[in-house]
This record gives sequence, structure tokens and C-alpha cells, in this order.
Amino acid sequence: MHGAGSGSGHGPSHGHSHSHGPAAPVSRHLRKVIAAILIPFGAAVLVGLVVLWPGGAPAHERTGVGFDRQTQQATVTKVVSVNCASVNASGDAPTGDTSTAEGSSAQQQASGTCKRATIRVDTGSDKGRTFTEIVQPDQSRQLEQDEKVVVAYEPSAPKDLQYSVTDVNRRIPMTVLALIFAVAVVVVGRLRGVMALVALAISFMVLNFFVLPAILQGSNPLVVAVVGSSAIMLIALYLCHGLSARTSVAVLGTLISLLLIGILGSLFIDWAALTGNTDDNTGLIHGLYPSIDMSGLLLAGIIIGSLGVLDDVTVTQTSAVWELHEANPAMGWRGLYRAGIRIGRDHIASVVNTLVLAYAGAALPLLLLFSIAQSSVGAVANSELVAEEIVRTLVGSIGLVASVPVTTVLAALVVSADRPSSGKAPATAPEVIPAASVGTTASGTAQARGGRGKRRKR
Repeated sequence: MHGAGSGSGHGPSHGHSHSHGPAAPVSRHLRKVIAAILIPFGAAVLVGLVVLWPGGAPAHERTGVGFDRQTQQATVTKVVSVNCASVNASGDAPTGDTSTAEGSSAQQQASGTCKRATIRVDTGSDKGRTFTEIVQPDQSRQLEQDEKVVVAYEPSAPKDLQYSVTDVNRRIPMTVLALIFAVAVVVVGRLRGVMALVALAISFMVLNFFVLPAILQGSNPLVVAVVGSSAIMLIALYLCHGLSARTSVAVLGTLISLLLIGILGSLFIDWAALTGNTDDNTGLIHGLYPSIDMSGLLLAGIIIGSLGVLDDVTVTQTSAVWELHEANPAMGWRGLYRAGIRIGRDHIASVVNTLVLAYAGAALPLLLLFSIAQSSVGAVANSELVAEEIVRTLVGSIGLVASVPVTTVLAALVVSADRPSSGKAPATAPEVIPAASVGTTASGTAQARGGRGKRRKR
């Protein structure tokens, strides 16, 4: 069975390393079994999309708080330096302790140099209108001439206070960064990279046009997340990796892992009494849409957040098992599983660390505040803000760890069940071996077997 491979050195293994799909298709019986599982699942996802599809985000009265404000694009046309004492509302010098942050800020506002910025509105019905804004010396954001900014509009305020600068316009640097990312993906990934970008765009469309509006309209966040993430999974995996048994096994592994994440997430969110309403943004959402289940929204976020990493793990494990089978078709499913799980252990060690560090990086300012307050580890972990991130991280990590053995055993069972149908290739191998080398190959094989036998005796 291995005669052709041993006679050609490393040639076949080199060819396998560049394969972009299964070398041999699975049997018709296995295709039917996989289709019997995935077609009903795909149909259920499609029905869920149709039933839960929203007509768009419901309208509401703007509160003018946080992100819920009318905004326009603007440009800083002029910046001049002025004495803070002449422009601040209070001209009295502070008499408090200047060693504190408040005292130091008051001192700078009384005796420091401020900036008077003139801003021109560039969009909306007030296009061309200008207003002025005083920038304090201790403000983190200092305006510069010709800088593009975002301004908030409050129609109920006095006319000279209706506009205020809220942020810097970052569209150009963000667009350039996105283009660099797209070019890098296409240059390295080629056609696969193009398909990955298309799948990424579709994922954003599903989130923007289905998941978010459906939740805002009052649908159960968990059901919406399951349907939306399933649709993203099916589209992304099949679009990027092709309609094949290999991809179907990865889909099944991802689906089982997502189910585990959903069950564990629901259990521990309830047990830990996590409300999902922990900051200003979630509080604003709850205030605008009281009917939204915030704990369900937290669970939906865990499921969607875990999906991207799960895809990576399941596709990698499935491909590894397939390549192992191609390298040694005689290997049974147990051998394939043992070899595949060794690869998976290395992968999961790095992926879990990546996931934990990603969440820790996102919560770094919060962790820094706890460090400043010199809170104990137990007190920090018990606070809802941090407990929410811990549950999110650990539940997602458990799903990732479970996806390795689940996907590996599924892939091993599928490819090993195909051994009879793939037995044709070895039968034709002697035909391509030159007659002069048959004896040499046979004797070499016998010596190799004899050598292995001697090693066993030792």
C-alpha cells in the first residue's frame, strides 16, 4: 500500500501539503448521512431568518445621551490662544488643595492658557454654520486648525449652545487601515482571501440587518443569536472552504460546540445572577428598550463572540485529520483521532491564551482602576463588571476546548468509514512502478518490515 510513496521520496507528501480540498471524495452513503443532518439544519436556519426577520430598527425619540445623539461632520477652521480666566464662567482663583486632580484642574482653568476654536458645520441643514468652543488646557483632546471633527446637535438648547464637539473624525485613517488589511488578505490568501473578505462582509450584513434590529424589536436575544450565528457559520465556512464533506464535518463540530456554549452560558449567567446591565451603554439600551432581556443579550454576545474562533479550530482539526488519512489510508479512526488530538492540543493551548488575553486587553482600563483601588482579587472577580468577563471568557474557552475532540472524532469517523471506497488507489500503484524496480521495492519493503520486527524483539 505504501510502495509508491516509498519509491517517490517526499513527492506525494509535498503534493498533499498544497492540496486545497479532499484528495478523494467521500462515499455516496456518507454524503447522504451528512446531508441528512445539515439540510434540515440549514432549512431550520432559513425558516428562523424568515420568521424573525425585522423590518428595520424601531424608531424612537433621541435622548441626547451617549451615542443616542444627532451628529454632523465639521471642520476646525481657526484656533487662537486665550487666557482661561477671561473665558471661563468662574473667574475666582481656587483655594483648595492643588495636589489633587480636581484642585490641579481648577488651577489650570483659572491661570492657564486655553484655546478658542471656531468650528464650521459641514453636513446637515445647518451646513456652513459656525460656532466657537473653549478647550481647557487639561482636556485630553486638544483641537487643531483644519482638523475634521464630529459635532453633536441638540435642537432644544440655546442657539449658541446647540452644537458641541464630541469626537475626532477618524474615517480616513480607519478606511486606509481597512484597505491595508484587505490587500494583505488578498495578497497572501489569493482566491481564499477574496472569499474570506466576502464572508466577512456577509457576516456584518447579517449582524447589521438581522441580529441587531431583531433584538431591538423585542425578539429573544438568544434565539436571534443562535439563528444569526448559524447563518454566518454556514455562509462563511462553505464560501471560504467549499461545499465538501470536510467543510460539513467542521460545520457539525462548530454546531455542537456552540450548543455547549449556549447551555453553559445560560446556566452560569443565571447562577451568577448576571444582569448584563453593567455600564452606561447597556443602561441606555435598557432605558430606551425596557423589553430587551439584558441577560439574554449577554448570552447572545458570548455565542457570537465565540463563533469566529470556533470556526478556526474546527476547520484546522478537520483538515489535519483529512491530511493524516491521505498520508496513511490504512490508519483506522482511533489512530487518526490520536494523531489529530495531538495537533489539537497545541492549537487549543494557543487559542485559549489568545481568547483570555483578548478579553483582558478589552477590560484593561477597568482592571487598572481596581489595581489603583488596591482591591483584592476576590473582590475584583466578584464585581459584576469583571464577573461578566470571566463568565464570557471561561464559557467560550470551554466550548473551544470541547470543539477539538468533538471535531477530531467526527472527522476520524467520516474518513475512516471511506477506506473501502478509497482502496482503488493502492491497487493501481504497482502499474506505475517500473518492472526493474519491483524487486528492489519489494525487498526494501521486506527489509523495512523486518527491521521493525527486530526493533520489537529488542
